[in-house]
Amino acid sequence: MITRTSLAVVASAGACALALGVTAPATAASATEHDQAMVSVFHGIPGMTVDVYANGDELLGDFKPGTLTEPQPLAAGTYDIEIFKAGQDPGGTPALEKEIKVPEGGNATVAAHLSADGAPRLTAFVNDVSQVASGKARLTVRHVAAAPAVDVRAGGQPVFTGLTNPQEDTAVVDSGTVSADVVLAGTDTVAIGPADLNLEEGTSNVVYAWGSAEDQNLALKTQTFSAKK
Repeated sequence: MITRTSLAVVASAGACALALGVTAPATAASATEHDQAMVSVFHGIPGMTVDVYANGDELLGDFKPGTLTEPQPLAAGTYDIEIFKAGQDPGGTPALEKEIKVPEGGNATVAAHLSADGAPRLTAFVNDVSQVASGKARLTVRHVAAAPAVDVRAGGQPVFTGLTNPQEDTAVVDSGTVSADVVLAGTDTVAIGPADLNLEEGTSNVVYAWGSAEDQNLALKTQTFSAKK
């Protein structure tokens, strides 16, 4: 399935940003401290190792499912992102394609994942790394799995309810280790977990629910940022 859209993002407006956590290709403008974004990429399409290209240059090779890159600076500018099955001729038809504009500043993650009905897609998220109160941590859950609506529980109690693909929800919670699981919305039927989450004081934590319910490979992936002082 190929999708081609234009995503122009202004970070200060709270819109989503799409970017890759790797060195920008030579076709992008040279970056300075003031015209970069901090960006990561998450591969959440099961069973599909890929090569990622931007403006015709390979950025990530043999990128495996479940892999999440560390945040890296990327020059502001426009990129034609193409994702191919690993080893496929980049002159052919990509599995996914999207033209994106990377804004100055901000922190973002792009996820290659499945839609609720199992189709590959690219979704971009802004990462909130603003300061949290003493003794607290930020918890964000992103539903990027081929699965119906879910509730997310911590210690057996619902924290987020009715979350659908590709939505996210965020709360500031007490820091510490919590046992989290994902259940089908409105039920006690566990879809993922339980798993222990270590929410350190002052951090911003993102949990991706990814995979396919039909293929019984649903999983969690966690991303942690230090909040700004």
